[in-house]
Amino acid sequence: MHFGHHFIDLSQPQVMGILNVTPDSFSDGGQHASVQQAVNHALQMIEDGATFIDIGGESTRPGAPEVTLQEELDRTIPVVEAVAANSDCVISIDTSKPRVMTEAVKAGAGLINDVRALQEPGALEAARDANVPVCLMHMQGQPRTMQNNPIYHDIVGEVIQFLMTRAKACEDAGISGDKILFDPGYGFGKSLEHNYALVKHLPQLMALGYPVLVGMSRKSMIGNLLDRKVDERLAGSLCLATIVAQMGAQIIRVHDVKETADALNIVKMLNTVK
Repeated sequence: MHFGHHFIDLSQPQVMGILNVTPDSFSDGGQHASVQQAVNHALQMIEDGATFIDIGGESTRPGAPEVTLQEELDRTIPVVEAVAANSDCVISIDTSKPRVMTEAVKAGAGLINDVRALQEPGALEAARDANVPVCLMHMQGQPRTMQNNPIYHDIVGEVIQFLMTRAKACEDAGISGDKILFDPGYGFGKSLEHNYALVKHLPQLMALGYPVLVGMSRKSMIGNLLDRKVDERLAGSLCLATIVAQMGAQIIRVHDVKETADALNIVKMLNTVK
């Protein structure tokens, strides 16, 4: 798949490193507050094996406050520019705001990663005009309230139906199908059982024909099951990354790039030996 001027082979799983330039993200909020700190971390993740760097300026953890447009632009655009100037990775912009999408792609981003699946007013048009791939994620509710008793009758079927509906909306707006990725949205309006059902039945999502991005790194679906604090969830994160990579997920979004890259290299080896 082409991401801006990059071509990435998605026949083997790729690592996406998380770069939160926020003060309040659940795992690493405030750690990369300056542009230089953010760039240094991005370069380290690239050296450790990341193909993608996902830059986000608004926390989407449960209960997170909203961020103004100007604040998100001020946080993200200088970092996108600096990472683009100092590396040759694919930069992903993690945003739901159309203006941020537009400015980030101008600054060097090659992927729009939207937890709201381009449902904000003007987002479809901004993504179409940006002419880069888009990742559509499923979320029930909004970040501040999404974990307040999420209810589904058929979690897998409902997630698939939502994503296919959003894919059609994209294509109707002029975004070609070969520029669309899916993310089932682990932890976004899902209970523990919902999350693991989506892991178990991930092949159903894969069968739709769109590349799949997954993000489970350090999330509560690990912590609540294993009774582990955020900084004690590496083993669970690696286990899930390995499982979904073996199922065929193309992009694994993580905090711990080096360790995940090691695990995925073993999966790649298994995929190539006869």
